[in-house]
Amino acid sequence: MLTLQIMKRWTGLIICLAVVSCSTTKLVPEGEYRLTENKVVILNSGSFNSSDLVPYIKQKPNDYYIGRWNPFLYVYNWSSGNDTGWDKFVEKLGVKPVIFDSTLIDGSKKGMLSHLEYLGYYNSDISNVTDKNNKKARVRYDVTLGKRYPIHDINYVVRDSMLVKIIAKDSANCTINRGDALSQDALENESERLATLFKNNGYYGFTKNFFFYFADTTRVQNMADLTVKLEDYTRNESASTAKPHIQYYIGDVEIIPQGGFKVRKKFLNNLNTIEPGNLYREKDVNTTYERFSSVRLFSTVNVELQESDSAKVDCRILLSPSKLQGIKLNLEGSFNSTGLFGITPSLSYSHKNIFHGGEELSLGFSGNFQFKFNDPTRSTEFAISTALTFPQFLLLPASLFKTTLPQTNINFTYNYQNRPEYTRNIISTAYGYRWSMRKNFHYQIYPLQMNVVRIFNMSPDFYEKLNDPYLINAYQNHFDFGAGTMFYYTTDASINPKHSYFYLRWQSDLAGNLLSLFNKAMSTDESGSHLIWGIPYSQYVRTEISAVTTIKFGSSNQFAVAGRALAGFGYAYGNSSVLPFEKFFYAGGANSMRGWQSRSVGPGMAPLDQTFSIANQTGDMHLEANIEFRFPIFWKLQGGLFVDAGNVWNLPRGEIDGQARDPLSLFYWNNCLKTTALDWGAGIRLDFNMLLVRLDLGIKTYDPSSNGWQEPSLWLKKGGYAIHFGIGYPF
Repeated sequence: MLTLQIMKRWTGLIICLAVVSCSTTKLVPEGEYRLTENKVVILNSGSFNSSDLVPYIKQKPNDYYIGRWNPFLYVYNWSSGNDTGWDKFVEKLGVKPVIFDSTLIDGSKKGMLSHLEYLGYYNSDISNVTDKNNKKARVRYDVTLGKRYPIHDINYVVRDSMLVKIIAKDSANCTINRGDALSQDALENESERLATLFKNNGYYGFTKNFFFYFADTTRVQNMADLTVKLEDYTRNESASTAKPHIQYYIGDVEIIPQGGFKVRKKFLNNLNTIEPGNLYREKDVNTTYERFSSVRLFSTVNVELQESDSAKVDCRILLSPSKLQGIKLNLEGSFNSTGLFGITPSLSYSHKNIFHGGEELSLGFSGNFQFKFNDPTRSTEFAISTALTFPQFLLLPASLFKTTLPQTNINFTYNYQNRPEYTRNIISTAYGYRWSMRKNFHYQIYPLQMNVVRIFNMSPDFYEKLNDPYLINAYQNHFDFGAGTMFYYTTDASINPKHSYFYLRWQSDLAGNLLSLFNKAMSTDESGSHLIWGIPYSQYVRTEISAVTTIKFGSSNQFAVAGRALAGFGYAYGNSSVLPFEKFFYAGGANSMRGWQSRSVGPGMAPLDQTFSIANQTGDMHLEANIEFRFPIFWKLQGGLFVDAGNVWNLPRGEIDGQARDPLSLFYWNNCLKTTALDWGAGIRLDFNMLLVRLDLGIKTYDPSSNGWQEPSLWLKKGGYAIHFGIGYPF
């Protein structure tokens, strides 16, 4: 133990010395300074947020990540300055210091003053102080905010009576009112609002530039009288070009598929919300564009509008087809220090227009194969799935969703699993709906989900050795009938986000409640469970939520810190005393606790169940947290450092047949930290934009099922690590 403590201390000391032994200004030329800080100080207001002015400063210092620390500045300064191979490597990996340029200060002040005037602070003043010391420069901008003028009175001058009525009808949404501070920012926002209001009431081509604003600050002391004037010409035109504002109606509408692909006219018409003869409304144009764009059938959508006569607008919707058919191959692999290999391939085929009405057919094959060389022990699992997606709500009226394009999904899956202990077949089907609200919120509701699970070739030795009565009950034939839902929110829906983003996913399943209404009509088995087709039906609730954030930083967002928090919970009741085995939670693998093979973590502090030839550890609940730092190395090669913490646990439940659950597997809040597994590791990735190939090495740091904290001398020995191969980031 003493040796381990000494090793830890020396390791920490060496790391600290490696980081801080080099100055962040070593490569700064003599007579120049590294810009370390810009500080904006507001001298006469406690409510104004000084950070609003920072974007207008022309020169920014290097980013800081932990307090005022940037380790990549130190890495860059490991260079000798002699342009050697080592220098090129550390300069590529590190971050170059920002050299202070005093000539940019005046431009920064002008930019900030201009923005203050835009916000309504007139005749503001900014002075600056530059502190230079030890090759470092700090710039402080002292800001004295100028005078503001509250609006005393507002007068609208609008000659067109129809426009007056539209303004009056929407007056509750007006964004400038008496008492508000006068500012160009507020006036521009109100102009945008009114322009949108008019464009949604037939005024095609209307812009905010038709509004003119006049402010009188002399009539009432320290206040402004505002006049809002709506002209027949824009701010960029003269009065001689004036022409009356008129309301437009929709003329001819053409939907033109390009590229010669076949698609039913009725399907295209259902997507369109721009109807001939209707009053022109910009929101109908936007909705139509969004509905067509949401169909994966089209690569580009172009909605063209053209004035056909004095009061009509013709519309042409040009559609370019995307690639209708596609094949996708994915592969994950893992290897741990016990010699166990795992391979998870998947192959899928999709056709986006199988019946010429935007219906998408997908077929998939996936497998999971675990084995050891020169050992007959192996586990084989494969699944065949098919799904058909309709771009409408079957069995529900289309009028429920006018602004978004809903979908109906019908899925069918057959899963076969052959382990040394048993063979299991699972047949699953589901019927449900999917839709989006705006681009950030996505919903799925499956009113029908059904699974039929049958187990064959159960090894008598395996069944006799099961010492957990809950597992014994889990390994039974069962029938699963219920409903499910999923909610997904994201700040960036693109496949490969270029900037920082966040997403939240929540899904939940509820089974058996509807069937329980007919218990009196069902037969029962010897344990009292009600049967359908001679099989007990399952009754449970299961829910899982995960939140992921990825923060990108650096001059071109080449660095990232990604974090995930995940929680899952399942509870059986009524006709079931235990969750179906396929609904249990598990941890470990390429996308979870990477120091462990899949399904080899937990539950709790329970040791590995030796009745399984290949690890199959599961639990009623799952908690996990992950953090990963991603950085470029060279070319398309990236690196990653990560830490994973989590486990699965069982819930304290009553006895079954006089037997209780293993107390080591149970979850209690007071032992949560003690029973949480921990690993760390590193990985390399090849990033080809649309495809990322990943190889991660995870090392067990704390294993609650064995000796707790693992000594560094055991990290790379048998049972101490796992290697994972995967496609895409783990989260």
